Amino acid sequence: MIPAAVMDNHTENNYNYGAYFAPYRSEGVELLGAGLTGEDLAAIPEHWLSYPAPPASAHTMLALVYVFFTAAALIGNGLVIFIFSASKSLRTPSNLLVVQLAVLDFLMMLKAPIFIYNSIKRGFASGVIGCQIFAFMGSVSGTAAGLTNACIAYDRHSTITRPLDGRLSRGKVLLMMVCVWLYTAPWAILPQLQIWGRYVPEGFLTSCTFDYLTTTFDNKLFVASMFVCVYIFPMMAILYFYSGIVKQVFAHEAALREQAKKMNVDSLRSNQNAAAESAEIRIAKAALTVCFLYVASWTPYGVMSLIGAFGDQNLLTPGVTMIPALACKGVACIDPWVYAISHPKYRQELQKRMPWLQINEPDDNASNTTSNTANSSAPA
Repeated sequence: MIPAAVMDNHTENNYNYGAYFAPYRSEGVELLGAGLTGEDLAAIPEHWLSYPAPPASAHTMLALVYVFFTAAALIGNGLVIFIFSASKSLRTPSNLLVVQLAVLDFLMMLKAPIFIYNSIKRGFASGVIGCQIFAFMGSVSGTAAGLTNACIAYDRHSTITRPLDGRLSRGKVLLMMVCVWLYTAPWAILPQLQIWGRYVPEGFLTSCTFDYLTTTFDNKLFVASMFVCVYIFPMMAILYFYSGIVKQVFAHEAALREQAKKMNVDSLRSNQNAAAESAEIRIAKAALTVCFLYVASWTPYGVMSLIGAFGDQNLLTPGVTMIPALACKGVACIDPWVYAISHPKYRQELQKRMPWLQINEPDDNASNTTSNTANSSAPA
């Protein structure tokens, strides 16, 4: 039996359970970080040390989810990288951005084995080194993916709104890709070297990210700057460019309807399958999907970081903070479907190289004239 004096001292030592966790104030409850010492214990924000360790079932469930996400993301993005790199017809300047996004999503999920290992061991098993690797890979892939999404939005906006001269050259695309990496570098390296910010464990102590819980002025400034530069700027660019695409689509459709009315015909698309959607409408739907994915995947992390730095930290329980991490990993599984697997030429190449997938994408070689006309107003 632990003496009462020891129990009182333990309770007063920065452990603030709150009303919800009051029932756990007993000697039989293991707290997060129990058993850690030295450098590993010092790396964990004190906020997490006040919570009881999650049950083994929670770790097991998250490990299984990450196994599924990892398999889906690596296979999907791996196929995108392979097909777009191996097929000469798909090696266009615009598609370089799609390949870069697939590489970044692939990189994001390469760190998943660290999380799975920690979940199997039920805690901070990989230590400080594993935490730094996990967080650094996440920072690079997450920041660069958001900027690459913005570049893809700009490319599609330029192509749709200026069909005659809006296509980007290979040199311009390569310059944009270099700028993405140069912009990403300081946001990943500075916390790694603890020059500004730092990487720390979060939630169940099985994943790591930048420190949004330390309440010093420097750290709050880092969180605010990262929120604006890494989240707000790409978000504003994506919304601006895709809203321009949607506006162009509706203006084009309205012009077609007006011209058809003047010619006393029902539609100017009489030579197309009435059941088939126009290319413009498909592009508009893809635009809305991209906006939704970016908002759904990164907004939870953005909101959580602001709450941690400027709001009520009691709202950030270990279980709650694992939700944004899952959202970010989930989008890495969906991106290849949105950007590439919905691409007809990609499916044709996939069908040619892997016929056992039974894709059955019709070959459009017989209608080159129609295809070339459509391609002049659609992204590669």
